Amino acid sequence: MRVPLSWLREYVDLPAGETGRDVAHKLVDAGLEVETVEQLGGGLKGPLVVGQVLTIEELEGFRKPIRFCTVDVGSANGTGEPQEIVCGARNFSVGDKVVVVLPGAVLPGGFAIAARETYGRTSHGMICSGDELGMGDDGTHGIIVLPHEHEVGTDAIKLLELVDEVLDIDITPDRGYCMSMRGVAREAATAYGLPLRDPALLDVPAPNSYGYAVKIDDPQGCDRFTARTVTGLDPEARSPIWLTRRLQKAGMRPISLAVDITNYVMLELGQPLHAYDRSRIDGAIGVRRAEQGEKFTTLDGVKRTLDAEDLVITDNSGPIGLAGVMGGANTEIADSVTDPETGAVTGTTEVVVEAAHFDSVSISRTARRLKLSSEASKRFERGVDPQAAAAAAQRTVDLLVLLAGGTAEAGVTELTAPGAPRTIAMSADHPDKVAGMEYGRETVVRRLQEVGCDVYGQDELVVTAPSWRPDLAEPNDLAEEVIRLEGYGNLPSTLPQVPSGRGLTARQQLHRRVGRALAGAGYVEALSYPFIGEGVFDQLQLPAHDASRQVVKLVNPISDEEPALRTTLLPGLLGALRRNDSRGSHDLALFETGSVFRAAAQPGVAVRLGVDRRPTDEEIATLNAALPAQPRYAAVVLAGAREQSGWWGKGRPADWADAVQAARSLAVEAGAELVVRQGQYGPWHPGRCAELLVTLDGVETVIGHAGELHPRVVKAMGLPARTSAMELDLDRLAAAGGEALQAPRISSFPVATQDVALIVDASVPASAVEDALLKGAGELLESLRLFDVFEGEQVGEGKKSLAYALRFRAADRTLTAEESTAARDAAVALAGERTGAVLRGA
Repeated sequence: MRVPLSWLREYVDLPAGETGRDVAHKLVDAGLEVETVEQLGGGLKGPLVVGQVLTIEELEGFRKPIRFCTVDVGSANGTGEPQEIVCGARNFSVGDKVVVVLPGAVLPGGFAIAARETYGRTSHGMICSGDELGMGDDGTHGIIVLPHEHEVGTDAIKLLELVDEVLDIDITPDRGYCMSMRGVAREAATAYGLPLRDPALLDVPAPNSYGYAVKIDDPQGCDRFTARTVTGLDPEARSPIWLTRRLQKAGMRPISLAVDITNYVMLELGQPLHAYDRSRIDGAIGVRRAEQGEKFTTLDGVKRTLDAEDLVITDNSGPIGLAGVMGGANTEIADSVTDPETGAVTGTTEVVVEAAHFDSVSISRTARRLKLSSEASKRFERGVDPQAAAAAAQRTVDLLVLLAGGTAEAGVTELTAPGAPRTIAMSADHPDKVAGMEYGRETVVRRLQEVGCDVYGQDELVVTAPSWRPDLAEPNDLAEEVIRLEGYGNLPSTLPQVPSGRGLTARQQLHRRVGRALAGAGYVEALSYPFIGEGVFDQLQLPAHDASRQVVKLVNPISDEEPALRTTLLPGLLGALRRNDSRGSHDLALFETGSVFRAAAQPGVAVRLGVDRRPTDEEIATLNAALPAQPRYAAVVLAGAREQSGWWGKGRPADWADAVQAARSLAVEAGAELVVRQGQYGPWHPGRCAELLVTLDGVETVIGHAGELHPRVVKAMGLPARTSAMELDLDRLAAAGGEALQAPRISSFPVATQDVALIVDASVPASAVEDALLKGAGELLESLRLFDVFEGEQVGEGKKSLAYALRFRAADRTLTAEESTAARDAAVALAGERTGAVLRGA
């Protein structure tokens, strides 16, 4: 909401020396968000005057039309002689009154004006457009043509109100009343302790039976409708300068007198209005819900398909307006047209003014569904004062009569649905309890009355909220009003008491260890938004029945393209990898730890918790039960080089083994025994995918996968070739680990190394052989490492050779050769029993 300071002073007698920044500080202290204070006309210096065009000479021989004009500027140039000016605009004629800036003046932006040679003539100044004076768009994009009643030589700076200050206020959803000069003036009056001249306090005639016929079929969608009729409008009447300038300063473009007046009153009182050309209305006006699929063309010329929830204004021909959003093209106010032969002027001469109150939820849904946000819908969404409709209609009628020469018909239509004022019971000391300081009953009552409430009672107050404050619904809302007006800065600072000796939980400690381990391994943490679009599951090649496709959708998503909560970390990480790769960073290793969201079979319903006490354990349990499951996952993605080449030797590219090793390092941090087997799942390459398992409650459970991504996934997501990834359930990994991570005990006795090469069928996974060797070797085995895999004629067709290095060590003695050999033989024997392995060369 843009608030010109000169306009604000009409309703509040602000101190004479008060600047826009001073007012902004006061409003910020009262709880409004003033983003900027714009200085209009900053650096502007005259002479800038009204001139009259005397002659126009068309200059030939140039790429664009150029005119050499003489302009009467009175005595402003010191001589009284006509001013010679070169101008390229063509929207003015001889006899027109224009705005002329003379040599010696300075325009906004530091543009100094001087006589200069151009197009073979000397131009002594400029004929100005609105853009050159910083006035904003007036719809013409040309020279300002003034009404003829303004005298030559008049100071245009004062006439056009070029010097002013404008406060740009960000209106939060609970402050809809501040989307008007009336609302901001009320806040300014309260902040300064000054009286308010309420522009809505008008003498409004009572409704009668001979007003324009209106029928409301949906009183819940429209609980108030006021209609007034004005006839005998002059179609040639134009908006006066003061009206157009206020609209421009408020950020709106002047259009025509009738439309400008409705916009002006909306800015002044906060009540959106609409003016219909009465000659284009067929019969009575109605308010109803649209029929499903009904077509309607709005003022912007777009034909729209309506939904059964949309509220429409109708006549006998069908919809003529989209209630609270935008009017229809079929009843639009017609521009004046002059007949070139007869000189007769035609245009709208009779209008029906609509001032109605519509349901905020209905208007919000319609505007969002049609992607049609308007000044009217923004106000209805936040809440409009229903009691202001009649005053807004009267104000519009008065201005139409004053500025367009119209006549107000005596008929007044005002339909209202029955309703009662909102009353709130509150103890007088409730704001004291919320704020943690004592205000006292007198202060509480005074502050509530300042915002427009009626207050009765002593210790227990009965508060009637004003019609323009639909956000005041419960005691805490009233407490907030008292606290903000008394000043948030006056609230005492109370630091919370932190219980000592608790520290991080085991879950938090594991989370930190995992992050440190991956960072130490060269991964960079990348945090992504927890929102996804369901199309990503097709890119990841997840089967139709996969549990990851069962998503929790947001009712009000930030982006319509990503309306669901993530069930996997991979889309966000792969998106980060793709962006970095496209920007020239090709060697990438990224990781993320975070929650994923699993939809429940039966969605729960959350209870609404109060804010006046701590929730009970049962309420917290009920709330948690309504939430989707949120297990914590860890994931990594890799592409490019894993080790760089240099003087030290050749580097190597990242591959599936690095992704598997990342999972192993997390298992070490969790103190869990991780089983790695060949697997096949979704986005991973079927021949280069490892299945990650742990034992939970005596059952091996799959907790994730690692390996190289499938080429089709790489292509669909625009990833670098041979991209690898790993993802696992960190909570399940922690559950499979020990309660505390034990530091390894290092023996001071020497190690005994034994190497074995085993021949197995090519289909036998190395992990199965490794598992057998680990169990067969017994407690003396310190470590086991696969260092060579060989396939060839020497080992036979369909066979492979796996070479392992076994390290044996005892904690209390030096092992003999016989002991280490016996342990090796026991390991080989168990591997042969379980996998059919035989010693190579045996």
